[in-house]
Amino acid sequence: MPAINRLSTSDADFRQRLDELLAWESVSDDAVFTTVRDILADVRRRGDAAVLEYTRRFDRREVTEAADLEIPLFRLEQALTAIPAEQRKALETAAARIRRYAERQKMDSWQYTEEDGTMLGQQVTPLDRAGLYVPGGKAAYPSSVLMNAIPAKVAGVEELIMVVPTPGGEVNELVLAAAAVAGVDRVFAVGGAQAVAALAYGTETIPAVDKIVGPGNIYVATAKRMVYGTVGIDMIAGPSEILVVCDGRTDPDWIAVDLFSQAEHDEDAQSILVSPDVQFLDRVEESMERLMAEMPRAQIIRTSLEGRGALIQVRDMDEAVEVANHIAPEHLELSVEDPEAVAARIRHAGAIFMGRYTAEALGDYCAGPNHVLPTSRTARFSSPLGVYDFQKRSSLIHCSAQGASTLGRTASTLARGEGLVAHARSAEYRIK
Repeated sequence: MPAINRLSTSDADFRQRLDELLAWESVSDDAVFTTVRDILADVRRRGDAAVLEYTRRFDRREVTEAADLEIPLFRLEQALTAIPAEQRKALETAAARIRRYAERQKMDSWQYTEEDGTMLGQQVTPLDRAGLYVPGGKAAYPSSVLMNAIPAKVAGVEELIMVVPTPGGEVNELVLAAAAVAGVDRVFAVGGAQAVAALAYGTETIPAVDKIVGPGNIYVATAKRMVYGTVGIDMIAGPSEILVVCDGRTDPDWIAVDLFSQAEHDEDAQSILVSPDVQFLDRVEESMERLMAEMPRAQIIRTSLEGRGALIQVRDMDEAVEVANHIAPEHLELSVEDPEAVAARIRHAGAIFMGRYTAEALGDYCAGPNHVLPTSRTARFSSPLGVYDFQKRSSLIHCSAQGASTLGRTASTLARGEGLVAHARSAEYRIK
Protein backbone atom coordinates (compact mmCIF):
# COMPACT_ATOMS: atom_id res chain seq x y z
CA MET A 1 0.00 0.00 0.00
CA PRO A 2 1.28 3.53 -0.76
CA ALA A 3 2.39 5.67 2.14
CA ILE A 4 -0.51 8.11 1.74
CA ASN A 5 -0.15 11.42 3.54
CA ARG A 6 -1.93 11.66 6.91
CA LEU A 7 -2.84 15.15 8.04
CA SER A 8 -4.79 16.55 10.97
CA THR A 9 -6.18 20.04 11.40
CA SER A 10 -4.89 19.94 14.99
CA ASP A 11 -1.29 19.90 13.71
CA ALA A 12 0.48 23.24 13.89
CA ASP A 13 1.73 22.94 10.33
CA PHE A 14 -1.55 21.65 8.86
CA ARG A 15 -2.32 24.54 6.52
CA GLN A 16 1.26 24.66 5.24
CA ARG A 17 1.31 20.91 4.52
CA LEU A 18 -2.11 21.05 2.87
CA ASP A 19 -1.16 23.95 0.62
CA GLU A 20 2.03 22.16 -0.41
CA LEU A 21 -0.08 19.15 -1.45
CA LEU A 22 -2.54 21.35 -3.33
CA ALA A 23 0.11 23.34 -5.17
CA TRP A 24 0.14 22.58 -8.86
CA GLU A 25 2.03 24.54 -11.50
CA SER A 26 0.43 23.93 -14.88
CA VAL A 27 2.65 26.37 -16.75
CA SER A 28 4.87 24.60 -19.25
CA ASP A 29 8.65 24.76 -19.07
CA ASP A 30 10.76 26.84 -21.44
CA ALA A 31 11.36 23.98 -23.86
CA VAL A 32 7.64 23.24 -24.27
CA PHE A 33 6.84 26.94 -24.54
CA THR A 34 9.42 27.46 -27.29
CA THR A 35 8.32 24.39 -29.23
CA VAL A 36 4.65 25.39 -29.11
CA ARG A 37 5.37 29.01 -30.01
CA ASP A 38 7.30 27.91 -33.09
CA ILE A 39 4.58 25.47 -34.18
CA LEU A 40 1.88 28.12 -33.83
CA ALA A 41 3.87 30.61 -35.87
CA ASP A 42 4.66 28.02 -38.54
CA VAL A 43 1.04 26.91 -38.96
CA ARG A 44 -0.11 30.51 -39.05
CA ARG A 45 2.41 31.23 -41.79
CA ARG A 46 2.31 28.04 -43.90
CA GLY A 47 -1.15 26.62 -43.17
CA ASP A 48 -1.83 23.12 -44.50
CA ALA A 49 1.81 22.49 -45.42
CA ALA A 50 2.90 22.95 -41.80
CA VAL A 51 0.03 20.85 -40.43
CA LEU A 52 0.95 18.00 -42.79
CA GLU A 53 4.61 18.19 -41.84
CA TYR A 54 3.90 18.02 -38.09
CA THR A 55 1.39 15.22 -38.57
CA ARG A 56 4.02 13.17 -40.39
CA ARG A 57 6.59 13.92 -37.70
CA PHE A 58 4.57 13.54 -34.50
CA ASP A 59 1.77 11.16 -35.49
CA ARG A 60 3.90 9.00 -37.79
CA ARG A 61 1.35 9.22 -40.60
CA GLU A 62 2.37 9.51 -44.24
CA VAL A 63 -0.15 12.03 -45.54
CA THR A 64 0.58 14.21 -48.56
CA GLU A 65 -2.76 15.96 -49.13
CA ALA A 66 -4.51 18.09 -46.52
CA ALA A 67 -7.87 16.78 -47.72
CA ASP A 68 -6.79 13.34 -46.50
CA LEU A 69 -6.80 14.67 -42.93
CA GLU A 70 -10.58 14.98 -42.92
CA ILE A 71 -12.53 11.98 -41.70
CA PRO A 72 -15.80 11.84 -43.66
CA LEU A 73 -19.07 11.84 -41.72
CA PHE A 74 -20.10 8.48 -43.13
CA ARG A 75 -17.06 7.02 -41.33
CA LEU A 76 -18.55 8.25 -38.03
CA GLU A 77 -21.84 6.54 -38.80
CA GLN A 78 -19.96 3.35 -39.72
CA ALA A 79 -18.28 3.38 -36.32
CA LEU A 80 -21.61 3.88 -34.56
CA THR A 81 -23.06 0.91 -36.42
CA ALA A 82 -20.01 -1.32 -35.88
CA ILE A 83 -19.47 -0.92 -32.12
CA PRO A 84 -21.17 -3.45 -29.81
CA ALA A 85 -24.87 -2.76 -29.20
CA GLU A 86 -24.24 -2.32 -25.47
CA GLN A 87 -21.70 0.44 -26.13
CA ARG A 88 -24.01 2.19 -28.61
CA LYS A 89 -26.86 2.12 -26.11
CA ALA A 90 -24.57 3.50 -23.38
CA LEU A 91 -23.41 6.36 -25.65
CA GLU A 92 -26.97 7.22 -26.64
CA THR A 93 -28.25 7.04 -23.04
CA ALA A 94 -25.43 9.29 -21.79
CA ALA A 95 -25.95 11.71 -24.68
CA ALA A 96 -29.67 11.99 -23.98
CA ARG A 97 -29.05 12.75 -20.31
CA ILE A 98 -26.32 15.32 -21.08
CA ARG A 99 -28.58 16.98 -23.67
CA ARG A 100 -31.56 17.11 -21.31
CA TYR A 101 -29.45 18.79 -18.61
CA ALA A 102 -27.86 21.17 -21.11
CA GLU A 103 -31.25 22.30 -22.43
CA ARG A 104 -31.97 23.81 -19.00
CA GLN A 105 -28.80 25.93 -19.20
CA LYS A 106 -29.77 27.86 -22.32
CA MET A 107 -29.89 31.61 -21.78
CA ASP A 108 -32.66 33.52 -23.51
CA SER A 109 -32.73 37.08 -24.77
CA TRP A 110 -34.71 39.57 -22.69
CA GLN A 111 -35.74 43.21 -22.71
CA TYR A 112 -37.85 45.75 -20.85
CA THR A 113 -39.28 49.17 -21.70
CA GLU A 114 -39.01 52.15 -19.39
CA GLU A 115 -41.79 54.71 -18.86
CA ASP A 116 -40.40 57.11 -21.45
CA GLY A 117 -40.30 54.41 -24.12
CA THR A 118 -36.59 53.56 -23.88
CA MET A 119 -35.97 49.83 -24.38
CA LEU A 120 -33.08 48.04 -22.69
CA GLY A 121 -32.22 44.39 -22.95
CA GLN A 122 -29.84 41.59 -23.76
CA GLN A 123 -29.62 39.58 -26.97
CA VAL A 124 -28.19 36.07 -26.69
CA THR A 125 -26.62 34.43 -29.74
CA PRO A 126 -24.56 31.26 -30.24
CA LEU A 127 -20.99 31.15 -31.46
CA ASP A 128 -20.74 30.63 -35.22
CA ARG A 129 -18.13 27.89 -35.04
CA ALA A 130 -16.43 25.98 -32.22
CA GLY A 131 -13.45 23.63 -32.18
CA LEU A 132 -13.27 20.48 -30.08
CA TYR A 133 -9.91 18.91 -29.28
CA VAL A 134 -10.10 15.19 -28.45
CA PRO A 135 -7.10 13.10 -27.36
CA GLY A 136 -6.51 10.21 -29.73
CA GLY A 137 -4.95 6.77 -29.95
CA LYS A 138 -5.21 4.55 -26.89
CA ALA A 139 -5.79 7.48 -24.51
CA ALA A 140 -9.14 8.34 -26.06
CA TYR A 141 -12.23 9.44 -24.19
CA PRO A 142 -15.58 9.25 -26.00
CA SER A 143 -17.23 10.71 -22.89
CA SER A 144 -15.28 13.94 -23.49
CA VAL A 145 -16.70 14.14 -27.00
CA LEU A 146 -20.23 14.04 -25.60
CA MET A 147 -19.50 16.49 -22.78
CA ASN A 148 -17.90 19.09 -25.06
CA ALA A 149 -19.96 18.70 -28.21
CA ILE A 150 -23.52 18.41 -26.91
CA PRO A 151 -23.60 21.75 -25.02
CA ALA A 152 -22.26 23.46 -28.15
CA LYS A 153 -25.01 21.99 -30.31
CA VAL A 154 -27.69 22.78 -27.70
CA ALA A 155 -26.43 26.38 -27.68
CA GLY A 156 -27.00 26.51 -31.43
CA VAL A 157 -23.41 26.52 -32.66
CA GLU A 158 -23.76 26.21 -36.41
CA GLU A 159 -20.55 24.30 -37.07
CA LEU A 160 -18.59 22.13 -34.64
CA ILE A 161 -15.13 21.07 -35.83
CA MET A 162 -13.46 18.15 -34.04
CA VAL A 163 -9.74 17.44 -34.22
CA VAL A 164 -8.34 14.13 -33.00
CA PRO A 165 -4.83 12.72 -33.50
CA THR A 166 -4.55 9.24 -35.00
CA PRO A 167 -0.98 8.21 -34.11
CA GLY A 168 0.30 5.59 -36.50
CA GLY A 169 -3.09 5.64 -38.16
CA GLU A 170 -4.79 4.28 -35.02
CA VAL A 171 -8.44 5.39 -34.90
CA ASN A 172 -10.61 4.97 -31.82
CA GLU A 173 -14.00 3.69 -32.97
CA LEU A 174 -15.79 4.76 -29.80
CA VAL A 175 -14.60 8.35 -30.27
CA LEU A 176 -15.92 8.42 -33.84
CA ALA A 177 -19.19 6.86 -32.70
CA ALA A 178 -19.53 9.47 -29.96
CA ALA A 179 -18.97 12.22 -32.53
CA ALA A 180 -21.82 10.78 -34.58
CA VAL A 181 -24.15 10.68 -31.56
CA ALA A 182 -23.21 14.23 -30.50
CA GLY A 183 -23.75 15.77 -33.95
CA VAL A 184 -20.19 16.88 -34.73
CA ASP A 185 -20.13 18.52 -38.18
CA ARG A 186 -16.56 17.92 -39.38
CA VAL A 187 -13.64 15.83 -38.09
CA PHE A 188 -9.93 16.17 -38.87
CA ALA A 189 -7.29 13.59 -37.97
CA VAL A 190 -4.76 16.02 -36.57
CA GLY A 191 -3.56 16.64 -33.02
CA GLY A 192 -1.06 18.46 -30.87
CA ALA A 193 -0.23 22.15 -30.92
CA GLN A 194 -0.58 22.11 -34.71
CA ALA A 195 -4.27 21.22 -34.39
CA VAL A 196 -4.84 24.07 -31.93
CA ALA A 197 -3.05 26.44 -34.30
CA ALA A 198 -5.15 25.28 -37.26
CA LEU A 199 -8.36 25.86 -35.30
CA ALA A 200 -7.22 29.25 -34.06
CA TYR A 201 -5.85 30.70 -37.29
CA GLY A 202 -7.45 28.54 -39.96
CA THR A 203 -5.68 26.88 -42.89
CA GLU A 204 -6.68 26.25 -46.48
CA THR A 205 -8.49 23.11 -45.32
CA ILE A 206 -9.29 23.50 -41.62
CA PRO A 207 -11.58 26.45 -40.84
CA ALA A 208 -10.82 28.91 -38.05
CA VAL A 209 -13.16 28.71 -35.06
CA ASP A 210 -14.33 31.15 -32.43
CA LYS A 211 -13.59 29.00 -29.38
CA ILE A 212 -11.52 25.88 -28.66
CA VAL A 213 -12.59 23.41 -25.97
CA GLY A 214 -11.43 19.98 -24.89
CA PRO A 215 -8.56 18.32 -22.97
CA GLY A 216 -5.06 17.58 -24.17
CA ASN A 217 -1.45 17.10 -23.09
CA ILE A 218 0.94 19.84 -21.98
CA TYR A 219 1.60 20.89 -25.58
CA VAL A 220 -2.10 21.24 -26.29
CA ALA A 221 -2.72 23.10 -23.01
CA THR A 222 0.18 25.45 -23.71
CA ALA A 223 -1.07 26.08 -27.25
CA LYS A 224 -4.56 26.88 -25.98
CA ARG A 225 -3.12 29.34 -23.49
CA MET A 226 -1.07 31.04 -26.22
CA VAL A 227 -3.90 31.41 -28.76
CA TYR A 228 -6.32 32.78 -26.18
CA GLY A 229 -7.37 36.23 -27.33
CA THR A 230 -7.37 35.19 -30.97
CA VAL A 231 -10.00 32.64 -29.96
CA GLY A 232 -11.77 31.81 -26.74
CA ILE A 233 -10.88 28.69 -24.75
CA ASP A 234 -12.73 26.71 -22.11
CA MET A 235 -10.02 26.50 -19.44
CA ILE A 236 -6.48 25.35 -18.73
CA ALA A 237 -7.12 22.13 -16.85
CA GLY A 238 -4.76 20.57 -14.37
CA PRO A 239 -4.76 16.97 -13.11
CA SER A 240 -8.01 15.32 -11.99
CA GLU A 241 -9.05 15.80 -8.36
CA ILE A 242 -11.50 14.31 -5.91
CA LEU A 243 -12.26 15.38 -2.35
CA VAL A 244 -14.48 13.06 -0.31
CA VAL A 245 -16.05 14.37 2.88
CA CYS A 246 -17.39 11.47 4.92
CA ASP A 247 -18.95 11.24 8.39
CA GLY A 248 -17.51 7.75 8.86
CA ARG A 249 -20.71 5.81 8.15
CA THR A 250 -20.14 4.81 4.52
CA ASP A 251 -18.65 1.45 3.53
CA PRO A 252 -14.88 2.09 3.55
CA ASP A 253 -14.47 -0.04 0.41
CA TRP A 254 -16.73 2.36 -1.47
CA ILE A 255 -14.67 5.34 -0.38
CA ALA A 256 -11.37 3.61 -1.17
CA VAL A 257 -12.42 2.92 -4.75
CA ASP A 258 -13.85 6.44 -5.10
CA LEU A 259 -10.37 7.73 -4.25
CA PHE A 260 -8.83 5.27 -6.71
CA SER A 261 -11.17 6.48 -9.45
CA GLN A 262 -9.32 9.77 -9.75
CA ALA A 263 -5.87 8.50 -8.80
CA GLU A 264 -5.92 6.10 -11.77
CA HIS A 265 -6.09 8.99 -14.26
CA ASP A 266 -2.41 9.81 -13.94
CA GLU A 267 0.41 10.14 -11.43
CA ASP A 268 -0.36 13.81 -10.76
CA ALA A 269 -4.05 13.27 -9.98
CA GLN A 270 -5.19 14.12 -6.46
CA SER A 271 -7.44 12.11 -4.11
CA ILE A 272 -8.24 13.43 -0.63
CA LEU A 273 -10.53 12.10 2.10
CA VAL A 274 -11.68 14.32 4.98
CA SER A 275 -13.41 12.87 8.05
CA PRO A 276 -13.71 13.63 11.78
CA ASP A 277 -13.53 9.87 12.49
CA VAL A 278 -9.90 8.77 12.72
CA GLN A 279 -10.88 5.10 12.98
CA PHE A 280 -12.78 5.43 9.71
CA LEU A 281 -9.68 6.91 8.06
CA ASP A 282 -7.78 3.83 9.26
CA ARG A 283 -10.42 1.50 7.81
CA VAL A 284 -10.32 3.27 4.46
CA GLU A 285 -6.55 2.95 4.40
CA GLU A 286 -6.92 -0.77 5.11
CA SER A 287 -9.46 -1.07 2.28
CA MET A 288 -7.08 0.66 -0.12
CA GLU A 289 -4.31 -1.73 0.81
CA ARG A 290 -6.57 -4.75 0.23
CA LEU A 291 -8.22 -3.51 -2.99
CA MET A 292 -5.10 -2.17 -4.66
CA ALA A 293 -4.20 -5.60 -6.04
CA GLU A 294 -7.46 -5.63 -8.02
CA MET A 295 -6.62 -2.41 -9.87
CA PRO A 296 -5.10 -2.78 -13.39
CA ARG A 297 -3.58 0.71 -13.03
CA ALA A 298 -2.25 0.02 -9.54
CA GLN A 299 1.17 1.57 -10.15
CA ILE A 300 -0.33 4.86 -11.33
CA ILE A 301 -2.70 4.87 -8.35
CA ARG A 302 0.15 4.25 -5.91
CA THR A 303 2.26 7.06 -7.34
CA SER A 304 -0.67 9.46 -7.29
CA LEU A 305 -1.64 8.68 -3.70
CA GLU A 306 1.94 8.83 -2.43
CA GLY A 307 2.66 12.14 -4.11
CA ARG A 308 -0.57 14.12 -3.82
CA GLY A 309 -3.14 12.03 -1.91
CA ALA A 310 -4.15 12.60 1.71
CA LEU A 311 -6.34 11.37 4.54
CA ILE A 312 -7.27 14.36 6.69
CA GLN A 313 -8.72 14.23 10.18
CA VAL A 314 -10.85 17.22 11.18
CA ARG A 315 -12.43 18.08 14.51
CA ASP A 316 -16.02 17.96 13.26
CA MET A 317 -18.17 18.36 10.16
CA ASP A 318 -18.09 22.15 10.45
CA GLU A 319 -14.33 22.04 10.08
CA ALA A 320 -14.69 19.56 7.21
CA VAL A 321 -16.72 22.18 5.34
CA GLU A 322 -14.04 24.81 6.02
CA VAL A 323 -11.34 22.52 4.64
CA ALA A 324 -13.45 21.66 1.59
CA ASN A 325 -14.01 25.33 0.77
CA HIS A 326 -10.30 26.00 1.07
CA ILE A 327 -9.41 23.11 -1.25
CA ALA A 328 -12.09 24.16 -3.81
CA PRO A 329 -11.98 20.74 -5.48
CA GLU A 330 -12.90 19.74 -8.99
CA HIS A 331 -15.08 16.87 -7.67
CA LEU A 332 -16.56 16.91 -4.17
CA GLU A 333 -18.32 13.87 -2.74
CA LEU A 334 -20.47 14.51 0.33
CA SER A 335 -20.82 11.01 1.72
CA VAL A 336 -22.79 12.13 4.74
CA GLU A 337 -26.21 11.68 6.37
CA ASP A 338 -27.68 15.03 5.27
CA PRO A 339 -25.83 16.04 2.08
CA GLU A 340 -28.28 18.81 1.17
CA ALA A 341 -27.52 20.69 4.37
CA VAL A 342 -23.78 20.34 3.86
CA ALA A 343 -23.95 21.26 0.16
CA ALA A 344 -25.70 24.51 1.05
CA ARG A 345 -22.53 25.54 2.89
CA ILE A 346 -20.13 24.70 0.04
CA ARG A 347 -18.98 27.81 -1.82
CA HIS A 348 -16.22 26.40 -4.01
CA ALA A 349 -16.47 23.13 -5.95
CA GLY A 350 -16.70 22.17 -9.60
CA ALA A 351 -19.32 19.48 -9.04
CA ILE A 352 -20.93 18.27 -5.81
CA PHE A 353 -21.91 14.60 -5.53
CA MET A 354 -24.45 14.27 -2.76
CA GLY A 355 -25.09 11.22 -0.61
CA ARG A 356 -23.52 7.83 -0.11
CA TYR A 357 -24.81 6.36 -3.37
CA THR A 358 -23.58 9.11 -5.69
CA ALA A 359 -20.19 8.00 -6.98
CA GLU A 360 -18.19 10.65 -8.80
CA ALA A 361 -17.71 8.21 -11.68
CA LEU A 362 -21.40 8.60 -12.58
CA GLY A 363 -20.75 12.26 -13.28
CA ASP A 364 -17.85 11.39 -15.54
CA TYR A 365 -20.09 9.52 -17.92
CA CYS A 366 -23.82 9.76 -17.73
CA ALA A 367 -25.41 11.65 -14.82
CA GLY A 368 -26.02 14.68 -17.04
CA PRO A 369 -24.01 17.63 -15.69
CA ASN A 370 -20.77 18.34 -17.53
CA HIS A 371 -17.56 16.61 -16.50
CA VAL A 372 -15.38 19.47 -17.78
CA LEU A 373 -14.70 21.16 -14.45
CA PRO A 374 -12.34 23.72 -12.92
CA THR A 375 -9.24 22.20 -11.32
CA SER A 376 -6.31 23.43 -9.21
CA ARG A 377 -8.52 25.50 -6.88
CA THR A 378 -9.93 27.52 -9.80
CA ALA A 379 -13.44 26.54 -8.66
CA ARG A 380 -13.06 29.63 -6.44
CA PHE A 381 -13.79 31.76 -9.51
CA SER A 382 -14.86 29.54 -12.41
CA SER A 383 -17.58 27.06 -13.32
CA PRO A 384 -18.21 23.83 -15.22
CA LEU A 385 -18.37 23.90 -19.00
CA GLY A 386 -21.91 24.49 -20.16
CA VAL A 387 -24.19 25.80 -22.87
CA TYR A 388 -23.44 29.35 -21.70
CA ASP A 389 -19.81 28.87 -22.81
CA PHE A 390 -21.05 28.67 -26.40
CA GLN A 391 -23.39 31.66 -26.19
CA LYS A 392 -22.61 35.37 -26.34
CA ARG A 393 -24.53 38.30 -24.90
CA SER A 394 -25.07 41.65 -26.64
CA SER A 395 -26.56 44.59 -24.78
CA LEU A 396 -29.58 46.26 -26.39
CA ILE A 397 -30.26 50.00 -26.01
CA HIS A 398 -33.06 51.73 -27.94
CA CYS A 399 -33.73 55.27 -26.72
CA SER A 400 -36.94 57.11 -27.29
CA ALA A 401 -36.66 60.82 -28.05
CA GLN A 402 -37.60 61.62 -24.46
CA GLY A 403 -35.15 59.02 -23.11
CA ALA A 404 -32.32 60.41 -25.24
CA SER A 405 -33.01 63.89 -23.89
CA THR A 406 -33.11 62.77 -20.26
CA LEU A 407 -30.11 60.47 -20.47
CA GLY A 408 -28.23 63.03 -22.59
CA ARG A 409 -28.11 65.51 -19.71
CA THR A 410 -26.62 62.91 -17.36
CA ALA A 411 -24.15 61.69 -19.97
CA SER A 412 -23.11 65.25 -20.85
CA THR A 413 -22.34 66.11 -17.24
CA LEU A 414 -20.25 62.98 -16.72
CA ALA A 415 -18.46 63.29 -20.08
CA ARG A 416 -17.46 66.91 -19.48
CA GLY A 417 -16.28 65.90 -16.02
CA GLU A 418 -13.95 63.44 -17.74
CA GLY A 419 -12.81 66.03 -20.27
CA LEU A 420 -14.35 64.17 -23.22
CA VAL A 421 -16.08 66.97 -25.08
CA ALA A 422 -17.02 64.99 -28.19
CA HIS A 423 -18.79 62.47 -25.98
CA ALA A 424 -20.70 65.31 -24.33
CA ARG A 425 -21.60 66.99 -27.64
CA SER A 426 -22.79 63.68 -29.09
CA ALA A 427 -25.25 63.33 -26.20
CA GLU A 428 -26.19 67.07 -26.17
CA TYR A 429 -27.28 67.11 -29.82
CA ARG A 430 -30.16 64.84 -28.85
CA ILE A 431 -31.34 66.90 -25.87
CA LYS A 432 -34.66 68.62 -26.55
